[in-house]
Amino acid sequence: MKRCHQTYMIFLRSLVLALVPILTSSCAVLDALNATPTLSAVTETPTLTPTIVWFPPSVTPTLGALSTPKPPTPEMRPGLGPTTLTDDFSDPTLWNTAKSDQASADIDDNRLILSAESKVYIFSLRRDLSASDYYAEITARPNLCRGADSYGLLVRANAVAYYRFSLTCNGNVFAERISVGTRELLQTPLPSGDVPRGAPGEVRIGVWAAGPELRLFLNGRFQFSISNRNYPSGTIGVFLNSAGETPAVVSFSRLTLQEVDYKLPTATPKP
Repeated sequence: MKRCHQTYMIFLRSLVLALVPILTSSCAVLDALNATPTLSAVTETPTLTPTIVWFPPSVTPTLGALSTPKPPTPEMRPGLGPTTLTDDFSDPTLWNTAKSDQASADIDDNRLILSAESKVYIFSLRRDLSASDYYAEITARPNLCRGADSYGLLVRANAVAYYRFSLTCNGNVFAERISVGTRELLQTPLPSGDVPRGAPGEVRIGVWAAGPELRLFLNGRFQFSISNRNYPSGTIGVFLNSAGETPAVVSFSRLTLQEVDYKLPTATPKP
């Protein structure tokens, strides 16, 4: 009986020793299940997903302005050749000079000076010269000039007949044919920015002559063209006309003549 009791006690001790680890583990599991979870902040880096652009922008080409081809500017002084005459107005015998109470034409300091009292017209021609086709240029300087007073260049001239290209002191240009005291207006007055308004001033006057056509230039710029067959040749001259109630004075210098070798185009015959 005693032996049985000892055996039973040994069995209980062994059973307790075997259950301790199991109970300990079970308690740990229960503690883990009953524990309050700790929240930790987790920062998540978002993944960049590319945005699909269904209609991508494109560079719109700039349409260039379509330029209309311009025709070449016609040469208004064709056929110019070498210089045939240069006059620096150092020789008084080459020009008509005169003096009176009403007007005077005098050469002084390499200038031909024309002066005229109120409503007086005076001109001077170069002696020993006759030409037909040429380009003539001369410098004019109005020293006393106002309103409708006029001055300018005479071409294909003689003492009683010539073509007269006029500049007025109020800024106009025009052309006439003079014949024995009568005049024919070939170009009505036109305003020009190249004409000096009054005095003092300076302008380079040029006339291109070929056959019946005569073209006026001021400071190298074309002004207008006339056509007339009455005077095929003659000399060069200058003039001054005081149209108002006051005197007028203009000087001229640096005359040059160039050859012109040019035939005007023949007009197409009409059927």
